[in-house]
Amino acid sequence: MRISEKTPQDARAAARPGLSGPASRKLPVPPRERKPALAALAVLLILGGALATTLLVMRSGDRVSAVQITQQVGAGQRIPASALREVQIADTGIDYVAYRYKDEVAKTYAAVTLLPGTLLTQQMTSNSSDQVGPGKAKVGLSLKAGQMPGDLRWSEIVQVVYVPTAGRGSVAAQQKVLTTAARVESISSGRSGGGLVTIVVDTTIAPTIAQYASSGEIALISLPGVK
Repeated sequence: MRISEKTPQDARAAARPGLSGPASRKLPVPPRERKPALAALAVLLILGGALATTLLVMRSGDRVSAVQITQQVGAGQRIPASALREVQIADTGIDYVAYRYKDEVAKTYAAVTLLPGTLLTQQMTSNSSDQVGPGKAKVGLSLKAGQMPGDLRWSEIVQVVYVPTAGRGSVAAQQKVLTTAARVESISSGRSGGGLVTIVVDTTIAPTIAQYASSGEIALISLPGVK
């Protein structure tokens, strides 16, 4: 009987099975490269975001005093002191007019139509009035009850109507609209229902209105839907 002899090399291969096969051979794995710069950048971004959030929260608590409009002011109209109110708002960086300048604001005109609740900025005001500029005139009226609406308001648009007194023929035939769009510049109501009203009209019709007003033959018709 023949017994096979193993060489020392074969013995070492048998003692370590799987090391000599091709499937057991692994590719070398490169060491993992560390990137400290990226890690540092990530930390800086996190800290920066936290700081920005903290600043926003802290700034939201800052309050400033601003001017708020309480009644409608038509474009070109003087802004009255009675239409100004002090409000406390968050400091958002917008250039709102500080309430300490309210006296200066009352000397300016509205550059645009200002609605109640508007927070005033300098761009909304003007030192001159286009409404009372070239081609425009102010006419003062002393009106009695029945010649003007009882709820007439400042800056409202009105029609100016000539209403002849009795004894001048047919009233219906002679009465006429002198202007369809006059703006109320100021108003001071009396106890009897009438009052003193200043209106802004074209210079071409202003003398006629003043003439009829002197004889008490002027009436105002309110146009609430017209701005």
